[in-house]
Amino acid sequence: MELGLAMPQEAPETGIRKGFLEDLALKVLYLNGEMSLVELSDHLCLGPGVIDGIFQFLRKEQLCEVKGMVGSIHRIAASMQGKMRAAELLSLSQYAGQAPVSIADYKIRVRAQTVQQSVVRLEDLARAFHRLVLSDDVVSQLGAAVVSGTSVFLHGPSGTGKTSIADSIAAVYTDNVWIPYAVEVDNQTISVYDPGVHHRVKDFAVEQSDRRWVLCHRPRVFVGGELSAAMLDLQYNQASRFYTAPLQMKANNGVLIIDDFGRQRMGAEELLNRWMTPLDKRIDYLTLPGGRKFEIPFDLFAVFSTNINPRQLADDAFLRRIPNKIKVDYATPAQFLKILGRECDRRRLSCEDGVGDQLIRFITDEMKQPLCPCHPADLLNQISWAATFRAEPPRVNSGTLEQACRSYFLSSEKE
Repeated sequence: MELGLAMPQEAPETGIRKGFLEDLALKVLYLNGEMSLVELSDHLCLGPGVIDGIFQFLRKEQLCEVKGMVGSIHRIAASMQGKMRAAELLSLSQYAGQAPVSIADYKIRVRAQTVQQSVVRLEDLARAFHRLVLSDDVVSQLGAAVVSGTSVFLHGPSGTGKTSIADSIAAVYTDNVWIPYAVEVDNQTISVYDPGVHHRVKDFAVEQSDRRWVLCHRPRVFVGGELSAAMLDLQYNQASRFYTAPLQMKANNGVLIIDDFGRQRMGAEELLNRWMTPLDKRIDYLTLPGGRKFEIPFDLFAVFSTNINPRQLADDAFLRRIPNKIKVDYATPAQFLKILGRECDRRRLSCEDGVGDQLIRFITDEMKQPLCPCHPADLLNQISWAATFRAEPPRVNSGTLEQACRSYFLSSEKE
């Protein structure tokens, strides 16, 4: 069982300035109306000792008023004076979620659960890549790359399975990591936890655990052609007036996949220059208003997937900083037949004997095409679509496969 992080009993133990926590609690009260101290504790993810200290301050300053008791628990609401103060605070930042952790605590935690120390075994790769048909050499290279916890270039022709491999890498990891809801830097709140990226471990609860941290599977961030330079910096929302963490910060302690590298809105050279130091030193720098820079760990396994020759994308200085380079090539006839068989089984389609060999000859001799691992699934899709149109069950035979090929491939003849 994963051990929980110790719950702070007093405000100084949170690592966050007490005034910051008091302001945050007042905004929560203003937005939610009457709350019990237990409800306020649950909302802010702060322990009873910290909440009681905040309550005593708000009461002393007449920023809240007691509305009643439930047993021995106070129910409170923002006073008129408190509402005025909360409105002022919300004009500066509308963040009213869970209490953040300090940037110092964040850096310590990320480094303590670094992706470079995660134990990876052969059976982990077999489980993660069980849907794929890969050579022993590629599996061995992938294993060494993942163990390094650094970065990898997956390169090779289109349709050879690079994206599928990249997308499966996060499943190699079997351990979990702590992700904060938010981080505080110079009184600025940066939202980090993202349910679309961070998948919490179900049914995990430890009494007296610091609830500002969420136990999650190692994160996986996937970006393609939509990647822009702005996505690598703090995202400031003009409406809410607080920050969201950039992609690489959300991916810390996990995997960041850049698919179709070289075809992004952000030029390859610009991205490489931006990440020259992070890939080498494993630290990154983000900028707050006024130009104040602060350091964060760059603790992730970066996967660059491309069908462009890496030497056309980067110079030797950058390529040296990506120590693992794996070419993912076309399928052998044996691999192609295995993939075809798996695809037929997955779709519960029967395939006539010898049809696979006929398909290979037709693709290579008639259509003048190499054998791509993507072809079986794509061709079976063609067969299924045609059968659906004809209102009949799909059949996998030499005739339907030949017709699928003629619909799928461009003619080898010059037009």
